[in-house]
Amino acid sequence: MAMKTLKKLDVMSVAKIYSVVMAIFGLIAGIFISLFGATAGALFGSVMAGVGIGISAIIVAVIVYAVAGFITGGLIAIIYNFVAKKIGGIKFDLK
Repeated sequence: MAMKTLKKLDVMSVAKIYSVVMAIFGLIAGIFISLFGATAGALFGSVMAGVGIGISAIIVAVIVYAVAGFITGGLIAIIYNFVAKKIGGIKFDLK
């Protein structure tokens, strides 16, 4: 079978996918941050503050990672399209 070439990426498609993937990473990071916040809160006598920081960390991390992922994914697609037009795209085989 002949090799195929990926000549162009749909910018919006890449941005949306990258946004969701990064939001998942943000959720994981937020969970770790919340664990540290709860632990710190327990150590300093304010468990509820630690829990509040933890919940906020999860929400903020997911949103920040998703927005950053959307912007980064779009930029990656734009740059890929420019480079692929100049030197050719990625070659792959569909077996």
